Amino acid sequence: MCGITGIFNLTGKAATLEQIKQMANAIAHRGPDGEGYFTEDSLALGHKRLAILDTSDKGLQPMMSKNREWIITFNGCIYNFHELKKELLLKGHTFISESDTEVIVEGLVEYGIDFFKRLNGMFAIGAYNKISKKLYLSRDRHGVKPLYYYCANGTLLFASEIKGILAFPGFKNELNKHALNEYFTFQNQFTYTTLFKDVYMLPPANTVCIDSNTKEVLHNPWWDYDFTEPDETMTFEDAVSETKRLFQQAVSRQMLADVPVGSYLSGGMDSGSITAIASSHVERLTTFTCGFDMSQVTGVEANYDERRDAELMANFFKTEHYEQIMNAGDLRWSLPKVVYHLEDLRVGMSYPNYYIARLASKFVKVCLQGTGGDELYGGYPWRYYRIFKSLDRKDFFNQYYNFWQRLVPDNEKNQLFNSNVLNKVDLNEPRNIFERVFLFNSKLKYETPEQHIQNSLYFEIKTFLPGLLIVGDKLSMASGLEERFPFLDNDLVNFAQKIPVRHKLGNLASMKKIDENAFGPKKQSYKEHDDGKNVLRKAMMDFLPEKIINRKKQGFSAPDESWYRGENADYVKDLLLNSKTISTEFINKDYIQKIINEHIDQKINHRLLIWSFMNFEMWCQKFLN
Repeated sequence: MCGITGIFNLTGKAATLEQIKQMANAIAHRGPDGEGYFTEDSLALGHKRLAILDTSDKGLQPMMSKNREWIITFNGCIYNFHELKKELLLKGHTFISESDTEVIVEGLVEYGIDFFKRLNGMFAIGAYNKISKKLYLSRDRHGVKPLYYYCANGTLLFASEIKGILAFPGFKNELNKHALNEYFTFQNQFTYTTLFKDVYMLPPANTVCIDSNTKEVLHNPWWDYDFTEPDETMTFEDAVSETKRLFQQAVSRQMLADVPVGSYLSGGMDSGSITAIASSHVERLTTFTCGFDMSQVTGVEANYDERRDAELMANFFKTEHYEQIMNAGDLRWSLPKVVYHLEDLRVGMSYPNYYIARLASKFVKVCLQGTGGDELYGGYPWRYYRIFKSLDRKDFFNQYYNFWQRLVPDNEKNQLFNSNVLNKVDLNEPRNIFERVFLFNSKLKYETPEQHIQNSLYFEIKTFLPGLLIVGDKLSMASGLEERFPFLDNDLVNFAQKIPVRHKLGNLASMKKIDENAFGPKKQSYKEHDDGKNVLRKAMMDFLPEKIINRKKQGFSAPDESWYRGENADYVKDLLLNSKTISTEFINKDYIQKIINEHIDQKINHRLLIWSFMNFEMWCQKFLN
């Protein structure tokens, strides 16, 4: 795990060591174990190292191939690098290290950029071919590792975090108002724009070629999810058996490290399953749980503290277990740090992620995470209710879009934004962006309930999951911690896509509309329709206590609904409604006041929107002021 940066001047102007060092230093938290730089003519590459595999100097980057044709800067971990290394050895390549980086650079010599498709792991790579004078940027299939780029005025800049680009001498930041409209619709970016004007995220499973001769920047997507061709001959028992085998293999692969590996442990099935397998590979696995002070919390949120179930599993698997207890005051202390590191605002109340990663980093350098199981195995059954009302593609889009306007519906945007935003954006743009996610995949059909569910799974894994992964990467790397995601192992993902919908989900026909903000109805829906991930539940029965297998799903979230009305109410008002609030240059202050009043008066639970208002205000303070 590391931080990478690069400069490529398409005008031929020299890239300097000073410039690339400034960019790398801005993301030094990603790599506290070392640094390296390469400059040659118009190219400069930088690397901040978090040493996980081959912690010796033999693993230093940027790294050059033996024939001196390729040089790369790489962030990530390749879990099948031993198999690839054996193959390259048979083809005559030699190696001096035990690092996966050296396998990548020699693989480029042998196979060119098609080698990226064969990597099973998480990666963001900048690779320069000294013969063709072309720079390639590539990301892993699922987008676990972030990579941002900026190309203007004859200069291409790239970095693991946007802060690296902002640190380039003379760079001037400006708000992307179109992205702001998108964010306040979805609490996410479904396109690959960011709130920073002209700064883009490279899409997952995509290799960009930047040619210094033609000055072109060409995208080459090379993989996509596909739930449209399930194996209808697969029995439920077959699905359970193979899921079990591939999951065990995935966790085993991702234990690969020359440093201590731990695991997050909530009270849920996904992290518990990972802990079950991981604990069999080490003598005493270290596990971590985040809990909450519930002394001022009432109602449904009183059940948010997962420590009891986590302690049950820690005792069951005999792990060395640590807990982080959060209270309402932790929000105020952490928000500036969270937004600074997150920078690319995304889904959910993420500050608990910052705290639990900070705790884990004191004991391990690598931590296993359960993200991905819900998206692959149908873990959000209450979100699929609309599909049985859908008659065709148009109807499907209408109903699903209404659901995914997580923050502010389009008909309230005139109240949300000030005129200097409204005059610059198209209020219909988010709807078009939403539809393009589906239209990107020409294989999707909209005729049967099963196809509608397949489409829903595709949409969520293409949009919601990348948001979760960005949050996970940024807030763990803030503490120099590498997170890994066994559910996103290539082989497990390939198989999960082939499992018929009927094996993943059960009685969806009677699903009712559930407001994600409304915890009471949502909790009741869980009791009635918590039938997701049937295959995975059955596959994990041999590993987990029965209580955990049958436990109702619960997201990882602080009790902010209560805290925004109680202990944090004054902080929310002071941040968003004082005379120095910057975000009111773009957001209507009266609308913010209306939302806060409705929440405090318990008319509507606006926890998601209030969190997003606070995030955007802090973003303005950190990056615009």
